[in-house]
Amino acid sequence: MNFKFMATCLFGLEHILGEEIDALGYKRIETIDGHVIFEGDISAIPRSNIWLRTAERVFILVGRYKAETFTDLFDGAYYLPWEEWIGKNDTFPVKGHSVKSRLYSIPDCQSIVKKAVVKRLSDKYGVSWFSETGTKYQIEFLILKDEAFLMIDTSGIALHKRGYRPQTTISPIRETLAAALAKLARPREDVLFWDPFCGSATIPIEASLIMTNTAPGIGRGFISEGFSNIGETAWKNAREEAKSLVKCDSSFEAYASDIDEDALKSARSAVSKAGMNAHIKVFKKNALEIETEGRRGTVVCNPPYGERLGTLSEAEELYKRMGAHFKTLGSWQIYVITSHERFERLYGRRADKVRKLYNGMIPCYYYQFFKKDIKK
Repeated sequence: MNFKFMATCLFGLEHILGEEIDALGYKRIETIDGHVIFEGDISAIPRSNIWLRTAERVFILVGRYKAETFTDLFDGAYYLPWEEWIGKNDTFPVKGHSVKSRLYSIPDCQSIVKKAVVKRLSDKYGVSWFSETGTKYQIEFLILKDEAFLMIDTSGIALHKRGYRPQTTISPIRETLAAALAKLARPREDVLFWDPFCGSATIPIEASLIMTNTAPGIGRGFISEGFSNIGETAWKNAREEAKSLVKCDSSFEAYASDIDEDALKSARSAVSKAGMNAHIKVFKKNALEIETEGRRGTVVCNPPYGERLGTLSEAEELYKRMGAHFKTLGSWQIYVITSHERFERLYGRRADKVRKLYNGMIPCYYYQFFKKDIKK
């Protein structure tokens, strides 16, 4: 039996997420801003949570329907088969959000959906009161342009929280975005991968996870592990599959360097927790002093910018100096993410490709320099 699922992601990562879903063998149905709807069997729940690198969460899409009034919202929610997932003793809180829709009051929508689900389960189980002491099924709604999507969260803690990074880091980049940046930079076994502004080494870690085919969620738990419909066997099989596919003989090498000692301490801890010590070298070095060492290489970095660290003028001066120094790296490919729209002018070179992405809610640009810079 197949089910419909919705995976969420940061804006700009929909295409990459879709390709990941394809790679798992599931059928993509539709792509909406920040969401990819797909179809799969029950095993898709553990496999997609364990494997998807750029997804924020994976939901069971219980149903979707037009909802221009509260009556529409209630009736649509009532006619969905909640009893297929939620038992009469289970907990089922409701939360959600509304975008560009007539129904914009979140508390009112929460109340309506909750009442509809209670009514549905009451009619199905023949009870009038629910203790809600059992397994938690977090119901979420998205009302987008007057269309309601009602879902059950299967992830729990957001998927970008892999478990390897310290909880408190200075202006971190999400692991999911870091994975996308690494993928777009096309890491290779015989090419050095270097982040000279490494912070907690999130980008090199995600690149190493990709190159060793290590599933990002292999070491963490998920809320749906307690769902009765899935069972322990499906989770066990998914984890065994992930472990069996790890590429243990990868020769991939990454450098994670920074000038901040606290950042390097966090980086070393994160690399160790991620199990990537064999592939990532963490050390102190000024980004404006890196050298090719006679090797082929790719730089992927998230340098400080005004909104995040320091002042805007300091960031702009850094970009100018980066452009001047990175020229000395010859044919190395350079990938830089920043929120500064005039980065190319400051850097002194037009990017071969620019992609708009989001670091949380901050709009950013991923400047990609992959063609040889030939001056005429």
